[in-house]
Amino acid sequence: MRFLLVLVALSLSPWCYGQARMSTPGIDDFSVALVGRVRSGDMPLPLARVTLYVAGAEKGTGNQAIGSATADLQGVFVLRFAARNNRGAVYYAIAESPNPAIKLATVLGTQPFDQIVTINERTTIAAVTAMAQYINGVSIGGKGPGLQNASLMVRKLVDPRTGGMGAVLGSSPNGTDSSSMALFNSLCNALAGAVRGVTTPAYFLIATPPGGPMPTNTLQAASNIAHASWRRPAALYAASQAVEVYTPALSAAPVTWAVSLKFVGNGHEFDGPGAPAFDQHGNLWINNNYAYRSDHSQPTCGGRLLSKLTPTGQDFPGAPYDGTAGGLDGAGFGIALDPIGRVWLGNFGFFGSTCPCLLAPPADSISLFSASGQALSPPGGFKQGCIRGPQATVSDQGGSIWIANTCGGSVTRYAHGDPNVNWVYDIAGNDLAPVDDCPMDATVKPFGIAVDAAGNGWVSVNRNDEAILLSPSGQLLARSALNAGITAPMGIAIDSVGDVWISNSGIVNVPCVTCGDSSDALYGPLVPDLNTASITKLAPDGTFLGNYKGGGIAIPWGIAVDGDDNVWVANFGQQKVAAFRGDTGEAIAPDGFHSDALVRNTAVTIDPSGNVWLANNWLLQPPQTNPGGDGMVVFLGIAAPVKTPAFGPVRKP
Repeated sequence: MRFLLVLVALSLSPWCYGQARMSTPGIDDFSVALVGRVRSGDMPLPLARVTLYVAGAEKGTGNQAIGSATADLQGVFVLRFAARNNRGAVYYAIAESPNPAIKLATVLGTQPFDQIVTINERTTIAAVTAMAQYINGVSIGGKGPGLQNASLMVRKLVDPRTGGMGAVLGSSPNGTDSSSMALFNSLCNALAGAVRGVTTPAYFLIATPPGGPMPTNTLQAASNIAHASWRRPAALYAASQAVEVYTPALSAAPVTWAVSLKFVGNGHEFDGPGAPAFDQHGNLWINNNYAYRSDHSQPTCGGRLLSKLTPTGQDFPGAPYDGTAGGLDGAGFGIALDPIGRVWLGNFGFFGSTCPCLLAPPADSISLFSASGQALSPPGGFKQGCIRGPQATVSDQGGSIWIANTCGGSVTRYAHGDPNVNWVYDIAGNDLAPVDDCPMDATVKPFGIAVDAAGNGWVSVNRNDEAILLSPSGQLLARSALNAGITAPMGIAIDSVGDVWISNSGIVNVPCVTCGDSSDALYGPLVPDLNTASITKLAPDGTFLGNYKGGGIAIPWGIAVDGDDNVWVANFGQQKVAAFRGDTGEAIAPDGFHSDALVRNTAVTIDPSGNVWLANNWLLQPPQTNPGGDGMVVFLGIAAPVKTPAFGPVRKP
């Protein structure tokens, strides 16, 4: 059998892949062999029936079986299938033991893929984790680009060829740098106990949803756990202790079983990532508060790098981009893609406490870059429209850019992306500012902006404890009620029915700092006030609908809505992201989703695969010479996918 494996493996030459790519779509080219083994750890699973599928175009429907084979007594199989030029199709395989309760899986991804595979507990947990929003029962399907991106993320968790640990999960900044690898191995151990018959009934009971049917096989059970990682954490941990197949593993039960990964680009680009924005392909653009310094005791000034990651967390070819030519300098919470793919950023003017004043950012401009990272704004950025300490920078459906001038007490709108056609709304004066008479009120501090379906802009006002609604012409349309529980608001988002969600930090006073200020705590206290930390829900006309607490919320900052209208909240404290049901305001995970890879987070964003990305903005113990965090952390598959780029209320793909 080993001789046969070698023969078949040698036959799978790069020439074969090239022939498949050049064939006519939909026409069988030739028979190709998928060679593999089915195992539980190092133990063969004999006589398993392996079926190869093409994923469907919708979740739960349309998948097609294109070949099958039965493994021998050593768990080895050779599965022949017709190779097709099926660009973008996602392939996956399911192995079913003679005992129908035992099913394992692997995701091969799009063609060309490695045709030597291992199917084991690790490949199964990787599949149900990264593909959580696309797996229904034992079938996989969904819309692009999220489906394809999710299949690529599988390979960050596991090596499909060997069934071993994936290179990204198994090495720094993951690996032993956080608990993510150990958590993943514990999930695999819990599945291995069920596969080996040690804990099968207990595993199935743990994976049974409230009021739902008990799973009938291990793949369905693992999928159920991925879909509700917050349920029964202690019981699942106990099950993971029955066998120790994969190490290192957890030594205590986690808050939830959601799997997270950390990405740091090239390792010397991220320093205080402030906010991310996705393009139509799921690539992630990210700004930086500070210039990168590995030693945080050394002075740092404003960040001038514009980062761009692929959907699986690596630097996009050519990125990061030096934004100096476009005036990028100390950007904050403001980043947006417009309808033609350009990237807008608000230069809030962040700098470390010992940055020489001659090098400190001026904090009064907007930068613009092409989809390839080329500067489209001048070296000083765009200053038209009374820009002063801009935070939120948002594009509406027509390409008009809305800007929250946090340190000017105003909102600016560039009509159709033209800085020379603008109006400025003076929040303290409750009216449009006269031309050439810039508001300079740094006490009210507008911070977040979200655009509704009609192109109106909701603005959170940090020091006024309110939210206001402005029309595209700059007229005040509505404001939040006094009893809405809005306290030091930060982020703001709009769901698919037009309801408005606001994150109430409770304590944050957004800084407007002049170089030379001696303050060591720009944001005030860093200890959460759980009496005031909350989220508020308003109707489209501003009517108060609810105020919600709990769910692991602690210094809530950024806020995002997923494709099912659930609400996700980044916390500047306690290393958690919180989630709430959009219809009831009920917390989804009782104590949030925790990862020790998180530090202090500002923005949260959902991608087309249903991954939840958080900006590691500040260190847990932030020295003011350089308090910046070091990258992005993503929880895999825990939210409903969204259509990107984001314009107006959330949209499904």
